[in-house]
Amino acid sequence: MTIQSEHTLAIPTNGSIKESLTIETVRLANLISGHAPYDGTFSQRIPGLSVSRYSQANKDDVKSFDLPSMLIVAQGAKTVTVEQEVYQFNQSQILMLPVALPIALKVTHASLFEPYLSVKLVLDPHKIAELALRVYPHGVPAVTKWSSGYILSADVGMINAASRLVECLTNTSDAKLLGPLVMEEILIRVLRSPIGSRIAKIGFAGSEAHLVTKAVAWLRNNFSHQMKVAKLAEMAHMSESTFRVHFKSMTSMSPLQYQKALRLHEARRLMVSESMDATTACHLVGYASPSQFSRDYSHFFGSPPKRDVVGLRQQVTTDSNLPLE
Repeated sequence: MTIQSEHTLAIPTNGSIKESLTIETVRLANLISGHAPYDGTFSQRIPGLSVSRYSQANKDDVKSFDLPSMLIVAQGAKTVTVEQEVYQFNQSQILMLPVALPIALKVTHASLFEPYLSVKLVLDPHKIAELALRVYPHGVPAVTKWSSGYILSADVGMINAASRLVECLTNTSDAKLLGPLVMEEILIRVLRSPIGSRIAKIGFAGSEAHLVTKAVAWLRNNFSHQMKVAKLAEMAHMSESTFRVHFKSMTSMSPLQYQKALRLHEARRLMVSESMDATTACHLVGYASPSQFSRDYSHFFGSPPKRDVVGLRQQVTTDSNLPLE
């Protein structure tokens, strides 16, 4: 596996700026603690916003499926793996995932006295396109290299904006009226950052990022159907070879691997949440062969379907808030 370093973009700091950043990050951590009273991930009254707390590191990776999002860490550290790409990030760093992705995540630094604390915002491509027109009135700069994720070192302004967003949660009126404005501010700060042009492109019709995002959306809505890459490429208005290159650069996997991950995640959900047996679940998500499904499931999640589901249910009994965000 390759630790992502070329996508980590740091902002130079001197002593006083560093001190201000530390103070603001501690403030954000304290605010998150107020809305995450125990271990888990908690959706908030502002749409698209959630906060997380975990008081111990994970022993194993937790498989999940994440929407396009940005994750700001206020305390502790986490690793997110997308296929062979590994993103390690910690306090005052941001992970950007521009497209919906199957991921493996692990909290790597947390304790009872210093829990892992983070705030997450789901990205809205339409809002990004609207704001990008203001940030880039003369057009978004060309992007020559894509990635499934980007790590950005936050500045004081970004952490301060995140703190003010969480502060809005204490008042219903603030959450309704001011929350969306602060979220816009955060997105504008991202669009003005070194990775801004890459994020801006996901909202612009006709860009490679937007076209791949359309193909991803089709796969998410039709994962149980047979899929031909040529048809996806046609949908994205690209040659098949060009489409494969762009799809892999933005998701770190092939369209077939992506479809398989979607099927397996949905089968797992059906078995855990709806008490469905493995054979029924495998057919519903598009598998013709239960034995092939069992092999793929075991390889992907590390255990056969029945054993995995029993383990998950036991874990839910112990702690109803699994670290899936």
